[in-house]
Amino acid sequence: MSVEHIEVLVEEQSMEALLRTILPKLLGAVTFQIHPHQGKPELLKLLPSRLLGYSHWLPQSWRILVIIDRDDDDCMALKAALEGIAAQVGLTTRSSGGTTYRVVNRLAIEELEAWYFGDWGAVMAAYPGISPHVPQQAKYRVPDAIAGGTWEAFERILKRAGYFRTGLRKVEAARLIGTEMDPSLNRSASFRALRVALSQMAVS
Repeated sequence: MSVEHIEVLVEEQSMEALLRTILPKLLGAVTFQIHPHQGKPELLKLLPSRLLGYSHWLPQSWRILVIIDRDDDDCMALKAALEGIAAQVGLTTRSSGGTTYRVVNRLAIEELEAWYFGDWGAVMAAYPGISPHVPQQAKYRVPDAIAGGTWEAFERILKRAGYFRTGLRKVEAARLIGTEMDPSLNRSASFRALRVALSQMAVS
């Protein structure tokens, strides 16, 4: 059965802002609704009850997408926890191998800003004063392996270029950069995993 709609659960408004710009590029005619939360702890706290609610009425042609930052958590443990929450309420997940899965769990590693490092051309288009050489620096070469906090590193780079001198405005940055993003070019492994899952839903 073709996927017609996706319910998207995210931890904060900057992820919502980014997804509103890139999901239409990936999903075609598939509709979506994004539900932001007040941070990662709230999303994790509410996720069991939200998924339980969905389990009672979700149409067969709908899917649920959960996106959460890994931050400093163990990647495998966090993904297992998300998978376990879905299983407890009787919802199959894409990772469990079911062909009729209802839930897709995806991690931003370690944070949303890693996806910006993965498409530096989009960052430069949004903020023309940014150096084009940042991705060639060893510490930024692998977007999902940037040490010491991805958003802090991103903020430092923008400040040095004259942007956000009073602090990174995350929602504004997400909206501007997302508008410029080409999902097919992103080098972040965690973004590519999201893109593959969404692309398959768009053609299923």
